[in-house]
Amino acid sequence: MKTVIGLDFGTDTCRALVVDAGTGAELASAVVAYRRWKQGLYCDPLENRYRQHPLDYIEAFEESVCEALAKCPAGTADTVVGLSFDTTGCTPVLIDADGQPLALRPEFADNPNAMFVLWKDHTAIREAARINELAAAGPIDYTAYEGGIYSSEWVWAKMAHVLKEDPSLLPAACSWTEHCDWMPALVTGKTRPQEIIRSRCAAGHKAMWHPSWNGLPDEDFLTAIEPRLKGFRNNLYSETFTADVAVGTLTPEWAARLGLPRGVVAGVGAFDCHMGAVGAGIEPRTFVRVIGTSTCDIMVVPNEDMPAGKLIPGICGQVDGSVLPGMIGLEAGQSAFGDIYAWFRSVLAWPLDNILSKSQLIDPDTKEKLIAETFEAIIPALSEAAMKIPMHESAVIAVDWMNGRRTPDANQRLKGSITGLTLGSSAPVIFRALVEATAFGSKAIVDRFLQHDIAIEQVTAIGGISQKSPFVMQTLADVLGMPIRVAAVEHACAFGAAVFAATAAGLYPDVGLAQTAMNRGFSAEYLPDPNRAKAYAELYGQYLSLGKFTETNLFAAPR
Repeated sequence: MKTVIGLDFGTDTCRALVVDAGTGAELASAVVAYRRWKQGLYCDPLENRYRQHPLDYIEAFEESVCEALAKCPAGTADTVVGLSFDTTGCTPVLIDADGQPLALRPEFADNPNAMFVLWKDHTAIREAARINELAAAGPIDYTAYEGGIYSSEWVWAKMAHVLKEDPSLLPAACSWTEHCDWMPALVTGKTRPQEIIRSRCAAGHKAMWHPSWNGLPDEDFLTAIEPRLKGFRNNLYSETFTADVAVGTLTPEWAARLGLPRGVVAGVGAFDCHMGAVGAGIEPRTFVRVIGTSTCDIMVVPNEDMPAGKLIPGICGQVDGSVLPGMIGLEAGQSAFGDIYAWFRSVLAWPLDNILSKSQLIDPDTKEKLIAETFEAIIPALSEAAMKIPMHESAVIAVDWMNGRRTPDANQRLKGSITGLTLGSSAPVIFRALVEATAFGSKAIVDRFLQHDIAIEQVTAIGGISQKSPFVMQTLADVLGMPIRVAAVEHACAFGAAVFAATAAGLYPDVGLAQTAMNRGFSAEYLPDPNRAKAYAELYGQYLSLGKFTETNLFAAPR
């Protein structure tokens, strides 16, 4: 038996998954939370600033791998031949000449601008607007293969923002790297900017990389975004690589730290949702939804089915090889999905934290347990109650832009809205409207693909919500009017990383064969109810009208 390890760096945790490379059987997994992130350090939600310390990644990576291997049968570590990483994205960081994230230098150890800028950080709205302005006016539209609109969630806007906000970083900053590129560089010792193997996935979807203009945008364009970006392009890259390629083997230090043999191959990294789609068995005409705090939607189109020069506006990019080598990878998604439910739960839980926590009627230990139990029960209870509300009694309509809009047509300055409230609008009624809003936002993405002749024959869902919330999934099937299959693999992103690790290690000649051999099938299917689907088609029109009103009248100017 040969085994591989898939590493999934999510928003809150790192998961290590040990997989039998021959059958796809999951042998063990371990999840470790980011310690500093869990404490809320370096973040300011009111400013949409979300930063993560590189030590969180290093510590969680090492601990999760060691813990997962400890759960496996004796000797499993000796059978490991490869590992690969998926991470959130776009999550970049400034690095020095040695490839060290600036936050690992003593002088920047507690500086949020020297840390990884998490995918959902929206502090770079002004810089994104500048990029769109320059791209529209210039001789080359560098956003053309990224949907025609550059987002504040993406790398050039973020790096321009932190340099502008904090010029003290400039003398040490030599380049930048994506989280998914830094992890394989770290464990193979190839961290210097000139040595880092760059992910096709990250570069094409978020950094405006494309072969037609010889890689990244030119120096004049970048310095027009922010003069402090001068010189960065020379310390970056022109070539990119698909995730089936090997970066190198573990250094002796990292092999020892992880308890692995020397010679273990580390593959090129990629974003979580792209690898998750591969873990779910993506194929042409399949719309894969990675449903969690936000959503990421992935499709692949054979090159021969995508006419030269065909561009799909308003999505998050179309990149050759970003998902499966030899196919065009298409990405879309919503800036908030599960986060919206979590926000509403926090609103309802305000009395728990601010009133019940101060009560003198019960002892501290009971009080703490009661608060925790109630908090965890809110969403399941809301879902159960909302499921029982007849559609004709739910007159509340919401728009799902509480964290801005990713697609179609990225605009992170937009705000969410709710209308139709009365004195009889209960918490379950409002919750149902929020669930419907996230489903309507999903339909807007599907419609954009269909409008541009991208065929969708089936929908596959992965992620925690797809496995834990039948109410959300049934609502989504009814709104889309399409069956939705839930991938059986529980940890699809980490599993996809394992598929790529097996390929990069040479166990399979290509990713397609690795997928076939390791595929785990499906665990559930949600079929649309014809009557609800018809009713939702009418409500969708109201959602679009409210969205248009919200965008026109409640547009938030950049600060």
